[in-house]
Amino acid sequence: MQVVLSNISKEKAETVKKALEPDNVNFPEGLSLYVENIDNKLVFNFESKKNMKQFIATIDEVLEHVQVALKVIE
Repeated sequence: MQVVLSNISKEKAETVKKALEPDNVNFPEGLSLYVENIDNKLVFNFESKKNMKQFIATIDEVLEHVQVALKVIE
């Protein structure tokens, strides 16, 4: 699953990406997240090989962290 934040500056995108790095270390088994900055977009690539409920909860949690990071850097 891919989630894209459009119209975000490279600086903000990089800050958000760095803010998420600690969360990406202990990701639940069977789930993965790859974040990339493409043009003025921040692209989140989520993959799950297991539980759909856990997958959705993880995406929700990551997006909450993105929202907090964006509020902090405003």
